[in-house]
Amino acid sequence: MTEFTPVSATVGGLTIGLAAGLLLLLRGRVAGISGVLGSALSQPLGEKGWRLAFLIGLPMGAAAVSLVAGSLVVDIAASTPVLVAAGLLVGLGTQLGSGCTSGHGVCGIARGSKRSIAATLVFMGSGAITVFVVRHVLGASS
Repeated sequence: MTEFTPVSATVGGLTIGLAAGLLLLLRGRVAGISGVLGSALSQPLGEKGWRLAFLIGLPMGAAAVSLVAGSLVVDIAASTPVLVAAGLLVGLGTQLGSGCTSGHGVCGIARGSKRSIAATLVFMGSGAITVFVVRHVLGASS
C-alpha cells in the first residue's frame, strides 16, 4: 500500500521545477539527467563544473532528506541483479527516446516540445502498463 503525501509531493515538485527553471534561466541548459551525465566528463572545464555539481547534488539531496527524516526514505526491495537490469533498461530507453524523463517530462513539456510531450506519454503509459501486468497479471505485490 502506498501513502498519499500531497505536501511532500508538492514541495518536491516545486523544488524540482525551481531547480530546472533556474538552470535554464541562468545557464541556458535543460535539466535532463541523462544529458548532464552523458557529457559531464567530455565538456570543457567551464561546462564540466556545473554538471559535476549537479550530479553530486542529487545523492546529497537524498542523503539530507534521509538525515532529516531519521531513516532512508525509500526502501528498495529489489535484488542487485534486478536493479542492474533496470538501470540498463533505463539507459537504453534514454538513448531510444533521445533523453530521460526529467529532460522530457519536466523541461520539455514546460517548453512546449511536441517530442517531449509524446515521449512523456510513452514513459507514463509504459509505466502504467508495467504496473498493471506485474500486479494484476503476474500477481506480484509491492
